[in-house]
Parts: sequence; C-alpha cells; structure tokens
Amino acid sequence: MSKKMSTVVALRPHEKEDFTSYLGMIITLGSWGIMFAGLFFAYAGVRISSPTWPPPGVPRLPILLPLANTVVLALSSVTAQLALSAIRRARKDEMKALLAVTVFLGAFFLGMQYMLWESVGRSGLHLDSGTYGSVFYALTLFHALHVAAGVLALVWVLVRASAFTAHSHRPVRMCTMFWHFVDLVWLTTFVSVFLL
Repeated sequence: MSKKMSTVVALRPHEKEDFTSYLGMIITLGSWGIMFAGLFFAYAGVRISSPTWPPPGVPRLPILLPLANTVVLALSSVTAQLALSAIRRARKDEMKALLAVTVFLGAFFLGMQYMLWESVGRSGLHLDSGTYGSVFYALTLFHALHVAAGVLALVWVLVRASAFTAHSHRPVRMCTMFWHFVDLVWLTTFVSVFLL
C-alpha cells in the first residue's frame, strides 16, 4: 500500500496580495456586472412589452457614432493589454506609452459619448422621454461613469508607473481587468441598444 503525500505550497507575501487583489477585482466586477445586467434586463423588458420599437414618436438612435465609439474602446482595450504585457517583460517605457494611449482613447470615447448625447438630444430623445429615453440614458450614463473612473485610475497608475517592475505591477493588472470589463459592457450596450 503506497502512501500519498500531500504538498502544501506556501505563498510569499506579495503572491498572497496578488491573489487577494485578483479575487477582490473578480468579486467587484461581478457585482457591477449584476448591476449592468439589471439595466439590460429592464431594457429587454421594456422592448419586449412594446408593440413597436422604437416606440412611436421617438427618434431612431444613430449608428455611426456609437460604432466609432466601439472601435475606440476596443482599441483602448488592446493598448491596455499591451501595456500589461510590456511591464511583465520589464519594458517600463513601453508600458507608460501604451497606458498614455489608453487614457487618451478613454477620454476620446467620453468626448464622443457627449457628442452622442447632444445628437440624440437635438433629435428629441431626452432623459424624460418616457421609458425608452430613460433606459437609454441610464445605460449609457452609467457606463460612461465607469469609463471616467477607469480613466482616472489609469492616470493614477501612469503617475506611479516608475514604481512598477516585472514582478510587482498589481495596479496595472487590476486596471486592465477593469478596462476590459467596461469594454465588454459597451460592446453589449452597442449590440443590444443600437443594433438590435
């Protein structure tokens, strides 16, 4: 009869912090995902219960500006991931440049969102334009707040970039996870609100 040996692997302090941060971010993103899911379900409920979509008298949403926004945010997700890959290879200057591009693209996205709200507002769709308007603005404004928070977090990481190394870059990883989350939420918003 052979004895089975169990091995216990002890984590070093920074590895425990990395795991805890990672788990904390997963839980945070999961809770925000649930909030966004609630908004999407509310939107789906309104849409299913409406005999025509959009409701009569409500202007149609534009496609080109939201499509451009989708491309901008997708590119920013790529640059954020490349920045993370760069610091993992100890390429600090490359990481800084890529983070700066990500911040610029995030800010550009917010500027284009403002242009989108101005455009739909001029066409007659407002926050108080019934359920259609309120759900549209709730989804896009709530998302924009998360993008703004992500841009601020990325700026903070960029300011502290000189402190990061290939083995110690937890804030870059956490911000990248968050940035991919806001990108995924926008993609879902674009498909469900502007395309379907």
